[in-house]
Amino acid sequence: MRKRKYRLSDLEACVSLFSRSVREVASRDYSPAQVSVWAPEPPDLETWRRRLETGAVFIAECPAGIAGFVRIDDAGCVDLLYVHPEIQRQGVARGLIGRAASWAASQGIRELHSDVSATARPFFESVGFRLVREQIVEHHGVLFHNFRMERDIDARPSHAACSLALTADGQRQRS
Repeated sequence: MRKRKYRLSDLEACVSLFSRSVREVASRDYSPAQVSVWAPEPPDLETWRRRLETGAVFIAECPAGIAGFVRIDDAGCVDLLYVHPEIQRQGVARGLIGRAASWAASQGIRELHSDVSATARPFFESVGFRLVREQIVEHHGVLFHNFRMERDIDARPSHAACSLALTADGQRQRS
């Protein structure tokens, strides 16, 4: 999988990937009202264009197209990390967070932070982020439960997360 910098020509593909990820993956942990506010239809492409033009945005690309993307700002905030629903759990997010951390280190940033969803929390823990606090945030009149997480720039994945295995029926178990 190739990682590269975002280009304006990626805009619609990134927004579509984001919408699918929220609607098909995060919807397991959030209500229909929350999903509708989080990923409105139709999306505001101008707002997205402005957001993706700032900070550092990296794309994971496979032969079929964009597999995922990450956005990090110059304060170390990872505010977007999304993977295509059909490519979940194949190392795309891990590679993207590694790329974002490398970029941050090159900018002299010593700590990463993010406000992550209930869906994303296990992944962030697996790549070295620690829980700072649980939060209830309001967005367009709808309340969301999320988690402020941080990690040192050189943090390593947790061993506990690496000990997860899948049973034959696809359920997680500790090994």
